[in-house]
Amino acid sequence: MSRAIRPLLIFVALLWLAAVQAQTKITTPKEQFGFNIGDDYVLVNYTQYADYLKKLDRESDRLTVQEIGKSSEDRTMYLAIVTSPENQKKLARYKEISERLAHAEGLTDDQARTLADEGKAVVWINGGIHATEVLGSHQLIENIYQLVSRTDAETLRFLNDVIILNCLVNPDGMELVSNWYMKERDPLRRTLNGIPRLYNKYAGHDDNRDFYMSALAETDAINRVLFRDWFPQIVYDHHQTGPAGAVMFSPPFRDPFNYFLDPMAITLLDEVGAAMHSRFVVEGKPGVTSRSGANYSTWWNGGLRTSPYFHNQIGLLTETIGSPTPIDIPFVPDKALPKTDTPFPIDPQQKWRFRQSIEYSITANRAVLDYASRNKDRILFDIYRMGRNSIERGSRDTWTVTPRRLRTAKTRDELRTPAARDARGYVIPADQPDFLTATKFANALIKNGVTVLRATTVRFIRPDRML
Repeated sequence: MSRAIRPLLIFVALLWLAAVQAQTKITTPKEQFGFNIGDDYVLVNYTQYADYLKKLDRESDRLTVQEIGKSSEDRTMYLAIVTSPENQKKLARYKEISERLAHAEGLTDDQARTLADEGKAVVWINGGIHATEVLGSHQLIENIYQLVSRTDAETLRFLNDVIILNCLVNPDGMELVSNWYMKERDPLRRTLNGIPRLYNKYAGHDDNRDFYMSALAETDAINRVLFRDWFPQIVYDHHQTGPAGAVMFSPPFRDPFNYFLDPMAITLLDEVGAAMHSRFVVEGKPGVTSRSGANYSTWWNGGLRTSPYFHNQIGLLTETIGSPTPIDIPFVPDKALPKTDTPFPIDPQQKWRFRQSIEYSITANRAVLDYASRNKDRILFDIYRMGRNSIERGSRDTWTVTPRRLRTAKTRDELRTPAARDARGYVIPADQPDFLTATKFANALIKNGVTVLRATTVRFIRPDRML
């Protein structure tokens, strides 16, 4: 090679390297918004979030952004799918595997294990459904940024094993609340109080009570992803605010658990909760409580976190303190003594800043992703196994024991009378006076991923054999 050509080749190589580096540069939140996520007295609105999400989509091959619907005020809702570049190329196949295992029909255990080995764990993480709980929306921004930019070994393992579905679920509320907070020029006068209208056009705070009905546009879009498209094995719903004297409530939930659920849903939920608590202790983040630390349970059936239980998904809820306006942690004697439900109490009566809550949320997210990564094959197979359990229960007589029935039963046989059998299916008669409402009911079930079939023949059953 001549001496004249060598400098030219070096120059071309340097230009190529600079171009590659420019293509892989990920814009930080501070570069985009002018401040870090979690800085005091500042919030991002939904318009700014959507612009940033689109920019990250252009910059990162770990991210695919999809439109999933419109909000009540006609804002576009986005699903931010984060996984490795290799997995991004096979999203359709991984979605197909997740659906087949969730439905569990037509599979043997061996076939399910083969699919679980091939597939990837699917984890849903959302924020912002209650828009004044601004931590949920802002931790999601930080979560997406870190997942598309970090290059440590743990993050790369997450990206290889897991498909993370990130969704900001109340666009209208985020726009309203953030704009309201930021309207004051003086940061010290900014407040989340006094917002003049509902942060969901129709439901306000009750937007999280609609997940069994899909009456809201937002709920319809979310349920389509959860129960008809992706079928994630884990659904994580961020909320505020945490119990007084603590920073966060995290699973496990208090007893008694919902005994209408598959028991595996409860044991897996407890496993993930234990992994979350362990990570907080390892990282030196005190103040996380569970079970008796608050009233949260697995019994309320209408919400984003609880409806998934009936689809054999692991539904997680955290309730965390924090506000862009710094707050104080009060002294609560019950939260100050270490115990099973609060193993690592926090030193009370200290100033608490929004960024600290962001960091706790990221720790919780990474604990969930670590669990999903390390147990990928198992949670994929387990959602299949729970589906098979449901199919098998529907193929024979079963009885659900309840406290009310136990109070009156003298023997086991009294718990297993024909009239007390669990239903194997439900019939919606066509010859009824309000067929329109019956149709709306059937459509609501379909939106929730419930299979609705149309009978073509009628067979009369003796009354004593009816369910």
